[in-house]
Amino acid sequence: MTDQAVDVGGAAAGRRTGQFLGRQRELKELRADIERAGLDTLSGKKSPRARVLLIAGRPGSGRTALARELARQVAGDYPDGVVRAALTEPGGVRVPADRVARDLLDALKVPAPPGSGQDELTQLVRGALADRRAIVLLDDAADAEQVGPLLPDTSPSLVVATAEGPLTGIPDVRPCTLGGLDVKSAVELLEGFTGAVRVTVDPRAAETLVEACGGQPAALVLAGGWLRARPKAAVSDVAKQLRTMSDDGPELPIAARPLAHSFRLVYDSLSQPAARILRLLSFAPAGIADAHTASALAGCSVSGAQAALDEFAVCGLLRRDPDAPEQYRVPGALAPLLRALCESVDRPGEIQLARARMLERTVRLLQSCRAVTEPEGSPARKKLAGLPRALRFPSASVADAWLCGRRPALLAAARLAVEDGELDTLARRLVAALVRALAAHRGAEAAAPDLYGLHQLVLDVAERRGLHREKAAALLNLGDLDAEAGRTTDALARYRAALDAGRAANDPYATGRAMESVGGAHQELGDWQRASDWYGRALSQRLARGERADQARLYGRLATVHTYAGRYGEALRGWRAAVAGYRRLGDLPSQARALSEAARVQEYAGRPEESLRTCREAVESARKAGDLRLEAALQLRLADTLDRLGDPAAARLHRAAADRLLEDEPSRAGDLRNP
Repeated sequence: MTDQAVDVGGAAAGRRTGQFLGRQRELKELRADIERAGLDTLSGKKSPRARVLLIAGRPGSGRTALARELARQVAGDYPDGVVRAALTEPGGVRVPADRVARDLLDALKVPAPPGSGQDELTQLVRGALADRRAIVLLDDAADAEQVGPLLPDTSPSLVVATAEGPLTGIPDVRPCTLGGLDVKSAVELLEGFTGAVRVTVDPRAAETLVEACGGQPAALVLAGGWLRARPKAAVSDVAKQLRTMSDDGPELPIAARPLAHSFRLVYDSLSQPAARILRLLSFAPAGIADAHTASALAGCSVSGAQAALDEFAVCGLLRRDPDAPEQYRVPGALAPLLRALCESVDRPGEIQLARARMLERTVRLLQSCRAVTEPEGSPARKKLAGLPRALRFPSASVADAWLCGRRPALLAAARLAVEDGELDTLARRLVAALVRALAAHRGAEAAAPDLYGLHQLVLDVAERRGLHREKAAALLNLGDLDAEAGRTTDALARYRAALDAGRAANDPYATGRAMESVGGAHQELGDWQRASDWYGRALSQRLARGERADQARLYGRLATVHTYAGRYGEALRGWRAAVAGYRRLGDLPSQARALSEAARVQEYAGRPEESLRTCREAVESARKAGDLRLEAALQLRLADTLDRLGDPAAARLHRAAADRLLEDEPSRAGDLRNP
């Protein structure tokens, strides 16, 4: 929940754009606190953790802006840069520790295995910071339990946390507590919106306005935005309206009234359509909106939504995202006010319809984002051409940039849609579209951490709705990601659960896939007997259904397990069956690979002459297939076999043949020696 900044960049015009105002005493104290000897140091021990600074203040006090200004001023002492993470969402919900840790690891460019737990991720964060001298900004901490696990174990880094109150439980942390801005700085902040003339002609009115706003930066920004939109209005007009404004609804704490009054002043000045758009932005995922989000929520045109967003930014109701100028963020201090207002004014049915429109628009954009990566003339590209121009991406690079910039909001949209539970059909479509778009643009391996969370969301919906087929698919996908991350035991449990779900759905594909995956997990665990048993069950099902490609693959997997177990006779029978299957399918490359594996088994079994003949047969199959890389790899294997048979001259000839095949792709040669 980020505060409205004291920094008026992006809100004010003229010479003050980007200028940080006030808080000089607090900055001086914070900088001195960095150098202050801690309790451990005073006792003669080395500090076990990085220096931790705390900036405490109410939402709207400018605590986030102060933290960023401090980081800017001392950045030269921390060559490894600044990393940031929000610990509370705009609606006031705590961000789970594993998600915070992943955000920090992404900022540090440290890979984390998909599906890793909280302890593993926080340990990775601490380890990543151990050798770095960095600044870590932890924004809007709810308590010490959120901050403690993230603190690096070495002292060179600086951690700056913001919170509403003290973080009891973290030793040696003295909070820098923020009140209102001093009058001079507050007046300068107003001048950034109104210009100097309106303040100079009535300085007492400016001071009165500062007092009415309690010196709170967020309240002053709203009042300033109201004045900037009305060049002929006097500063005294705003001050008078704020001082005479009554409190409607629940009684507010005295400290919260200035912000609420300034917000109400600006909100009441909006047209009815604009006010409705603003209220509905409280449902923008992660508090991040663009023209499409606002358009879908309000049911208006994209151009009309863009004009409204620009107006809100001028008034201080939204902030432009510095990293993505086409996006806007709802200030964390205003998010609860907007949500309460929306729930009191708009009917639940209207809100649900608005959210459904937003999810449907997001699904269509994601489908367009993926379709633009498909070849020209493909069904997906033809479907893309039929979409409205506003939903089409002109190129894959533009779509990729959109997906990257919108990623936090898209992931938040998926989480919120599933958690809500009332729009499960749309939620499932959204997750499916997001999975496909991420895989198309980033690749399955790079997108794996995001995909893991999305498959877990699918599982949540499937379990809630009793959708056995979707449950089986989600469990299989999660099991695959667990297996790739080395969590084989976890993967095995997922595959067994997927088998049960597939049987409940009477889905032969899911059950066959699950049985094969159970076999693969046992193989990875070195349990050859169980692996061959499960592969055999999967093979029996494929044989019964006449699925030839799957049959050939499973014969090969069975043969591999028999090879590991030293059962070379059974292994050879398996590879011969696989070769026969691929031959019937006309799949010459797979046939060549199966022959090569059969040759390996023959060599293990002490039958080198047979191995040599089979290996030559494999080379011939690869040649017929026209697969030069495979042929080169098999020539190298044939050369190794000839070396072991005591024929180095023939081995050299085959290596030379492989080198000739690889001349056009020398960079790939090292990858082909172990087909």
